[in-house]
Amino acid sequence: MKRFLLPILFLFPSLVFAQALKLALNWKPEPQFGGFYAAADLFKKQGLDVQILEGGSGTPTIQMLASKQVDLAVVSGDEIILAHDRGATDVVAIYATYQTAPTGIMTRGERNLKSLEEVFQSEGTLLWQTGLPYAQYLQKKYGPFKVKTAPYPGGIGNFQNDVKISQQCFVTSEPLLAQKAGVKEKTFLVSDSGFNPYVTVLAVRSSALKENPEKFKKLVEALRQGWAQYLKDPKPTNQAMAKINRAMDMETFQKSAEVQKSLIQTKKAPLGSMTEERWKTLVDQLTEIKLIKNKIKASDLFQNL
Repeated sequence: MKRFLLPILFLFPSLVFAQALKLALNWKPEPQFGGFYAAADLFKKQGLDVQILEGGSGTPTIQMLASKQVDLAVVSGDEIILAHDRGATDVVAIYATYQTAPTGIMTRGERNLKSLEEVFQSEGTLLWQTGLPYAQYLQKKYGPFKVKTAPYPGGIGNFQNDVKISQQCFVTSEPLLAQKAGVKEKTFLVSDSGFNPYVTVLAVRSSALKENPEKFKKLVEALRQGWAQYLKDPKPTNQAMAKINRAMDMETFQKSAEVQKSLIQTKKAPLGSMTEERWKTLVDQLTEIKLIKNKIKASDLFQNL
């Protein structure tokens, strides 16, 4: 049989040399990536070999994509705009998981604060990363602040120990940790301020997309089915992710999956779809807070497949 191997390789090189599509996550396996893991078998049915790479704090997924270390990357909408502003125009979004950004500000429930604006004009301390785009947008919109600000160290330790502490959060994560610890919390979505980028966005190089659009269309079809499956019944996929990410217990996996449903699924559009209007709004907002200098065309940032 060996004597037939060389001709076969020349005739059908893809049978042997087909490489996995490397997909870089920007955090560990959690419900925010549930649809990606739920789509594992669906990718295979489409003839795709997708290798999901676990991320962590500070994983530079967009740089990894732009430099061709990976084929696909999970990023945020504002990261794509910043990349284009800095010259990395070969990066394009093809699927947006969160239609409403899960970023929030978490306060202690005992304080009975009623709005984001009230948080910023109250006594106490806000723990957050001031350099992030949403933080700069909120500073411009609601500043000057009365609340003191300090760097966010991670976790909820300070929040638990001081009723006057507020902090940044993902509504699918830290508020659930607070509830589990028996701490009353009230969380405000940053999107209520008008700053609402697409989050958990799947990005690809536009050059690769142009080269093989059918392959990426199949990938998005499988991913959309994966998310539909996960939203309907997250438990099997949560069990699979829990074997990789042992830091999150199954109860939290399930609660997080439930909390995020309304942020992902809308009645207005198919799962993962994007609009030029939303991208243009975000470009205008980043221009307003002077995070970008160049004129960015919204239609260059995404493609619905």
